[in-house]
Amino acid sequence: MSKTTLAIHGAAGRMGRRLVALGTQDAHFQVVAAIDHAACMQIGKDAGELAAVGKIGVAVSDQWPAAGSVNAVIDFSSPAGALVAMHQCAELGLPLVLATTGLEKEHQELLHEITKKIPVCYSPSMSLAVNLTMKLAQQAARVLKNVSSGVDVEIIERHHRYKEDSPSGTALKFGSIIANEMGLDKEMHGRHGQIGKRERNEIGYHAVRTGDNPGEHTIVFGMLGETIELRVAASNRDCYVQGAFAAAQFLQGKPAGLYSMSDVLGLG
Repeated sequence: MSKTTLAIHGAAGRMGRRLVALGTQDAHFQVVAAIDHAACMQIGKDAGELAAVGKIGVAVSDQWPAAGSVNAVIDFSSPAGALVAMHQCAELGLPLVLATTGLEKEHQELLHEITKKIPVCYSPSMSLAVNLTMKLAQQAARVLKNVSSGVDVEIIERHHRYKEDSPSGTALKFGSIIANEMGLDKEMHGRHGQIGKRERNEIGYHAVRTGDNPGEHTIVFGMLGETIELRVAASNRDCYVQGAFAAAQFLQGKPAGLYSMSDVLGLG
């Protein structure tokens, strides 16, 4: 059985360590490079030991693998790190699974450029359950947009205390999907004070930061007399790892272009 060889960018971080740990234990994959920035305190340490799975003979390094030497790069780093990963993968011709959140306009512009050169799978969330719920939210929005009395859409997300971006990229993606279907053009981020009644054309976002919550999203479609709620929650971060692995396998042999988890899962 041919293994999918992986380079993990952001290997010293929480998600990077889980990618190394599970990639080492899965017979379908081989972690051959563990990359982090030059100032990282873990440079030179064995990535397996750092991930608590024992030595794997791959040291954390700030050096990128040679062109064509790995089947895919998985980036779970930081917005600044994602820029480095995109530049390097485009230069080296390496397929990229881009899983870092909190990306800004400059990231989106660069992403548009590099997908002319290499295949990239980008998603605000690598979770299978989240991406399936996005499809359900899209279908619900499509049906509910014609409710004569109106539908109020609120998105509540919970994450761990260390998450730096708010609201989450996943919450914003849910909102974008629903807004496109329902023609909603205003975002309301929390509410405070005498702000007047709720406007019909808005989506409300509410971010909760607590403990070690790995990710939870609730999408509320509120109507007069009834409510629909779609809720998806992770119990640990391994679901994001498994989704990233599936994306890495999906990219094998794909032409240059931008792909999503909907493509990986065949959701259309």
